[in-house]
Amino acid sequence: MSDWRGVSEFVAVVETESFTGAAKRLGLSVAQVSRQVSELEDRLEAKLFYRTTRKVTVTEVAAVYYQHCRSVLDGLADAERAISDLQSSPRGKIKLTAPITYGEESVMPLVNDFLKLYPQLEIDCQLSNHTVDILAESYDLAIRVGNLRDSSMIAKKLSSRRRYVCASPEYLDRYGMPHTLAELDSHNCLTGASEYWRFHEKNKLRTVRVTGNIHCNSGYALVDAALKGLGIIQLPDYYVVSYLERGDLLTLLDTYQEPEEGIWALYPQNRHLSPKLKLLLKYLADHLPDSLRNAGVVAAR
Repeated sequence: MSDWRGVSEFVAVVETESFTGAAKRLGLSVAQVSRQVSELEDRLEAKLFYRTTRKVTVTEVAAVYYQHCRSVLDGLADAERAISDLQSSPRGKIKLTAPITYGEESVMPLVNDFLKLYPQLEIDCQLSNHTVDILAESYDLAIRVGNLRDSSMIAKKLSSRRRYVCASPEYLDRYGMPHTLAELDSHNCLTGASEYWRFHEKNKLRTVRVTGNIHCNSGYALVDAALKGLGIIQLPDYYVVSYLERGDLLTLLDTYQEPEEGIWALYPQNRHLSPKLKLLLKYLADHLPDSLRNAGVVAAR
């Protein structure tokens, strides 16, 4: 039988030994309880109670049926308590992925803090700059930066970042400061995975090919080279924020600065977002640093 109407009423009548007591327990009228039990008897094709004006007696069939129903209702109550416990003290595994540097700098320190709050959780995090297949590799969520391409996923914005073009005072004293994008041709631009830098000019995105004597896929190595006066770099804020605030690096070409990029959490549309994931996403959104638009960065003059 897939129809559970009347089961709670039946159990309440058995345990209170009256339709009136069952009605009070359930907050229903006596007529409602009687009707539900009668309909249950019709569906079961079995008599559950002997009714007199003074007493309600359980039939032999009802005594057996009650044991099973009581077990089912207890199981449902346990299930509801488990959900409640999961929401208040989440447990289980969360599998996520994030870009390597941003994951190391920003995501995983916060995930570790989150684990201190909920030690019954288990985290499986893979840091990679390759776009993983969330569904095929059974990830619960992925942290992505910049423009999103996969429309099959649900995206929640967690934070934002900006790219800064910057150089050390030593370099600028020696080689001068570029004021236009064209002047980058005469400077040593230190590049990572791409030789094209992104700018915003006349309300449009513009990419500019730059050249220099250092190409390295490590942002930290490029920052070190810039600090040593070897050239100009363009990197996200989390690489350079502390140096910009101290004046060890100065921002350049601010009027051409590209608008901030979103930092996103992606998860599959066909998966229910569990309470533990909801808690983690809220924690990340509340604690991930936003872009440095309000930070005390120092611009070259």
